[in-house]
Amino acid sequence: MPIFVVEVENLVRKFDRFIAVDHIHFQVEKGEIFGFLGPNGAGKSTTIRMLCGLLLPTSGKGKVAGFDIMKEPEKIKQAIGYVSQKFSLYDDLTVAENLRFFGGIYGLSGSFQKKREHEVLEMISLQGFQERPTRTLPVGLKQRLALGCAILHAPSILFLDEPTSGVDPISRRNFWSLIQEMGEKGVTTFVTTHYMDEAEYCGRLALIYQGKIIALGTPSELKLKTLSQGVLEVECDPLVPALDLLKKEFWVSESAVFGDGLHVIGKEGVDLDREIQILFQKHGILLKRVGTIRPSLEDVFVSLIEKEEKE
Repeated sequence: MPIFVVEVENLVRKFDRFIAVDHIHFQVEKGEIFGFLGPNGAGKSTTIRMLCGLLLPTSGKGKVAGFDIMKEPEKIKQAIGYVSQKFSLYDDLTVAENLRFFGGIYGLSGSFQKKREHEVLEMISLQGFQERPTRTLPVGLKQRLALGCAILHAPSILFLDEPTSGVDPISRRNFWSLIQEMGEKGVTTFVTTHYMDEAEYCGRLALIYQGKIIALGTPSELKLKTLSQGVLEVECDPLVPALDLLKKEFWVSESAVFGDGLHVIGKEGVDLDREIQILFQKHGILLKRVGTIRPSLEDVFVSLIEKEEKE
């Protein structure tokens, strides 16, 4: 039987008449890396703040680490680790002072706190940086320090709210290696992101749009369920007029610019390759290359959101 450490049922958060989170349901298993994916303003940060005990829901039910998000927010705060988008570090303190301060917040003291500080410094590879003022650290090192401060008290659940915004690709990859290592030790990670490559690291994903969860599953499941007919990659010239033409055709389900080409999804039963060749020839569009590719999470993301907007 799976052990659920996060459980949400009919969760709603309103700000006056605006519904930021709209009756969402999901569960997260112990040790799972669970991704919360969505565009800006979709409800990701509002949801994570409710789960961390920082914002009371308008209605619905939820438990985190066995504590009720309505009745026991203070207990939740002590049981979890939380890294916000801005890292919540004190720039005027050194690396060691930040760790000491956050250790005190979580009730650590004496030899145990020193032991945890040493372990965490080693885990986040910041040995030798203890006396550096935090404001002088590059963004990637600040990110690691923020993670270190969040895990000092060895929480069983870690909440990360877009933790890699503004961080270079190598630092992002190293950061995710740390998250995966902790997952192997049984730490559950709940992460919000809008980076598609990061979403691939997650065991399961929930896609949230306009406050509602519109898809839930593993990255592979989402690709298979959403785009079973596959995606056609098209290189042509000129690009934008070609896209405008495709968007008007009834046999095109979705089309969008990806890099220097187009990704096109056709309606079921349509010979998409043939139809595109005929259309482009008729309108003087140079077709350089066309071929079927495996759908990416970005394709899934675009497809699901376009479908929601049409409906």
